[in-house]
Amino acid sequence: MKKFRWQLTIIFLTGLIVGILLLLERGGGGVVPSTANPTKGGVYTEALVGQFKRLNPLLDRNNQSDMDIDRLIFSGLIRFDSRGLPVADLAESWNVSGDGTIYNVTLKKDLKWHDGHTITTSDVAFTVGMMRSGGDVISADVKSFWDAVKVVTLDDTHMQFVLPEAYAPFIDYLSFGLLPEHILGDQSIDQIVNSPFNLNPIGSGPYKVTSIESENNVITGITLDAFKDYAGNAPYISQIVFKYYPDSASAFKAYQDGLVQGVSQITLDVLPAALADPSLSLYTSRLPEISMVLLNLNDEAVKFFQNENIRKALYMGIDRQAIINKVLNGQGIRANGVIFPESWAYLSSLTDTEYDPAQAALILKEEGYVITEEGSTVRKNGDTTLKFVFSYPEDETHKAIAEMIQKGWQALGADVTLEPIPGDLFVSEKLSSRGYQAALVDLNLSSTPDPDPYPFWDRSEIASGQNYSQWDNRVVSDILEQARTTTDLTERTRLYHNFQAIFAQELPALPLYYPVYNYGINRQVQGATIGPLIDTSYRFDSITSWYLVAKRTTDTTETPPSK
Repeated sequence: MKKFRWQLTIIFLTGLIVGILLLLERGGGGVVPSTANPTKGGVYTEALVGQFKRLNPLLDRNNQSDMDIDRLIFSGLIRFDSRGLPVADLAESWNVSGDGTIYNVTLKKDLKWHDGHTITTSDVAFTVGMMRSGGDVISADVKSFWDAVKVVTLDDTHMQFVLPEAYAPFIDYLSFGLLPEHILGDQSIDQIVNSPFNLNPIGSGPYKVTSIESENNVITGITLDAFKDYAGNAPYISQIVFKYYPDSASAFKAYQDGLVQGVSQITLDVLPAALADPSLSLYTSRLPEISMVLLNLNDEAVKFFQNENIRKALYMGIDRQAIINKVLNGQGIRANGVIFPESWAYLSSLTDTEYDPAQAALILKEEGYVITEEGSTVRKNGDTTLKFVFSYPEDETHKAIAEMIQKGWQALGADVTLEPIPGDLFVSEKLSSRGYQAALVDLNLSSTPDPDPYPFWDRSEIASGQNYSQWDNRVVSDILEQARTTTDLTERTRLYHNFQAIFAQELPALPLYYPVYNYGINRQVQGATIGPLIDTSYRFDSITSWYLVAKRTTDTTETPPSK
């Protein structure tokens, strides 16, 4: 979703129209139209915010800059489109057995690694084996997941994944980046961690590493060349050069100095200057994250949270757009649910709950919460006071958001105490222990394109899982359990629509906003697009369409001269 500067567009169009009129006024012929045909060539240089660690798809999860480059170097069996639906990468085709337990995968023919060796199903099995082995670098969840999956290689291009039970989101797991068995086959995962391979990796993506720059033993840049045997469409841009910078400000300064053509991350501190730069195109996309208020529905001290009308009133008392405008400087999208709007599973008929403190106050009054004591500003229902603690991760942004929400709730007559909690302790001390009353939470769903909301809202996750609100709804749980076991997309869509309708009615949590990501590229780079992101490395999903060099083809049909 490209963020156009409409003022500049108007100026440009006005100049274009004037230019055409001047040409037509001159006696000569008419306008000769031409079109640009992208062609191969050119070098694109990007300022990459972060630092180099290892180029290896199994080891990059905690370093975004590594993930960005790995996206160009490595391929998976499948990848995902902007709606979260799987599309072919190295796999030519796949199908699922009727009971949903066997995934049959066929590789494309003549697949090549960057060094010319042939990719086979053995490379897929080898990579899965590395994830199973765990070591010190593969998470226990990933290891245990793959431990339960049987991988069967039938021949060099055909294989099966056999699951112990039907699990529709399994297709997500087939997007892992493949590693070459012929290079790493004699190493354990712990040995691979420190392998020279991570400095000079061999993958199968559209670009391959050709050189690394360093100063004082610190890697400062990486050069990638287009891979001629890439399984997908060959890229137009011949070479991509990444230069590392510690933050967005220094990266943007490099752009202003003419050292780079792109900036991997435009943060709020440089956004005004980036918007004002006429040479820079800004691309904005929703991140795979949602911020919300969780309410503890199983705490007797705040039993009023169990009343869905009270929850609705509290929701109507939050000015979400003001939070986006004032705290996030407009860099957010108001959320109305917990499934992302562009997903295939999203219920587009959902209505957004508007900020309406007057209606919220009326609802509270109808539920028996009124101000009875002279001079008081707090509502009570008999002996029950509308009073609770609102916990939030301790940093300036969350503090500002929490204070705005607190102010809105206090205006409704709630007694709200703010409780800052160190970010590294927030989940363990408040959420996992269920030791909170209300909490400001950021849910990060990076690298999980399947919209499956089961882990957060199914009743089986109340005691020790991630259903931190402890929403106990048997109908919802039946829906979610059915949806993750059927591979019929139409049926899954119907089930998730039902889930969203119930969620919107009961509001077990209060969705606030989806944060957005800004990416800057010089206007000379054409063909770039960016859709909703599974993680920010997915901004390169259209890389094979980017171009810097184009041939002009001219329509030679003559226009009669004006008389």
